[in-house]
Amino acid sequence: MPPENSLPSLSEQSRSVGTPQNLFLHLLDQCITDALIHFVVDGAYFIVGRARPAQAAEPGEVVVHVHRKRFFTRVMCEGNLGLGEAFMDGDFEVEGGALPDFLTILLRNRLNERIRRHPRLALKVLMTRVVNALRAKQRNVQHHYDLGDDLFEMFLDSTLTYSCGYANSPSDELELLQINKLDRICRKLNLQPGHHLLDIGCGYGGLLIFAAQHYQITGVGVTISRRHYEHGKNRIAEAGLSGQLRIEFQDYGTLRGEFDRVVSVGMLEHVPQGEYRRYFRSIARVLGPRGVGLVHSIGCNTFKNEHDPFIQKYIFPASNLPRLSEITSQLERNRLAILDVENIKPHYAWTVLAWLRRFRENQGRLDEGKYNAVFRRMWEYYFACGIAAARVSDSAVYQVLFTNDHTAEIPLQRV
Repeated sequence: MPPENSLPSLSEQSRSVGTPQNLFLHLLDQCITDALIHFVVDGAYFIVGRARPAQAAEPGEVVVHVHRKRFFTRVMCEGNLGLGEAFMDGDFEVEGGALPDFLTILLRNRLNERIRRHPRLALKVLMTRVVNALRAKQRNVQHHYDLGDDLFEMFLDSTLTYSCGYANSPSDELELLQINKLDRICRKLNLQPGHHLLDIGCGYGGLLIFAAQHYQITGVGVTISRRHYEHGKNRIAEAGLSGQLRIEFQDYGTLRGEFDRVVSVGMLEHVPQGEYRRYFRSIARVLGPRGVGLVHSIGCNTFKNEHDPFIQKYIFPASNLPRLSEITSQLERNRLAILDVENIKPHYAWTVLAWLRRFRENQGRLDEGKYNAVFRRMWEYYFACGIAAARVSDSAVYQVLFTNDHTAEIPLQRV
């Protein structure tokens, strides 16, 4: 690539806003105020945006190579869904694996909000979408992928924990991120030897196994995933903990019994909004006297939760990100006193970045017949979205600690 000072700027090459390519580049040039993005299209070079003074923490230069010009139409017409599908199909690449940095710049500059403030730009974007809709182009139907343990083992740590970790230091490796998180949850719950712990949506049983090994508890995990149920039982047996722990293939709404502690990590995101009342009522019903509970969930840190169409279509259909007010109102309805609320969102960026690195290193070991190139690029784009969202979006990762004992003493310091 020629040196930066020899690259023609957008204003010199793309003043006429007509084609999807020119409209897209013009849009980014107008809306990106804190970074430069280099585009390479058919041998031509374009620089969009405006630079700000370099900071050590900022990502380096982002260079996007556009291989097929349909990239511009797809993105202009369908936003992040179009961008994600264009990446899946190989319509573009980001040099040096900097896809998360590219998405971070786009998300940080709030393109949709900026477009709405410029009526002429908004009209041009709308017209592009209308023209594309009238063409009624046939699109490939999404393939159904039967995800197995082999996929998750490619990027998770040895505990197979598939939720936000906790970084005590930026240098913490993935294994330590998850151990930090598991231990921190146990300490927040004030687990003591002999406590009976319930884990709702227990995954592969990683939290239960950790708590049994380090805090000498007994426990029960419930899941409606057959894969988690079978693999989790095997992992408990391999750890020699079958006498202390068990996993049930069971819906949370049918829970019975009494537990000293209740925890639910990465489960609430998959509970329909209309089921929140049943979910929290179930927790309150099984929480024993002077019981303590903790809900850990990706959340929405704004009034309106605008679901990302790419994630909804390809990764977590019908998922929902609860607002903090929705969580706290349900706790209040069930007379559960809130002890602590923490947003650990910055730690999610470190976690997903570690997942992406491990996935890139190991994806060559995946069965190509089961996980083809399109699927792998889809999964990589999903990770990149998660990193960008954790850096600059209105999302959150809430840990809400509560008790049914309103006389409970609240510690002077958070764990």
